Amino acid sequence: MASSTAEWIEELKGISVLELAERIKALEEEFGVSATAVAAAAPAAAAAAPEEEVSSTVDVVLTSSGEKKIQVIKVVRAATGLGLKEAKALVDEAPKPIKEGLERDEAEKLKAEIEEAGGSVELK
Repeated sequence: MASSTAEWIEELKGISVLELAERIKALEEEFGVSATAVAAAAPAAAAAAPEEEVSSTVDVVLTSSGEKKIQVIKVVRAATGLGLKEAKALVDEAPKPIKEGLERDEAEKLKAEIEEAGGSVELK
């Protein structure tokens, strides 16, 4: 009988695939486990995680108007189509969502425009 894991692995290398399959089946029966269930569940769990992290749409949230509030209001008006009064109210009430459900590229572009004007933005 092998006394260490390395010796056990070396012993397994010397047997046929058929004999290895028989030993695996015997271990499964002896201990009431299944190697198949573990192998199938692990890739499924790993595949599900990245899907949750990556979102194709984001919300653009104004966190602060900064020093140049008028320039930020102009960018918000252009992006949203709001009137001057509504855009000013939105900027004054920061943190506030400017646009919701934008594609990531478009949201990054809007974020850059607002930051260039002097405002602070988060993408959520």
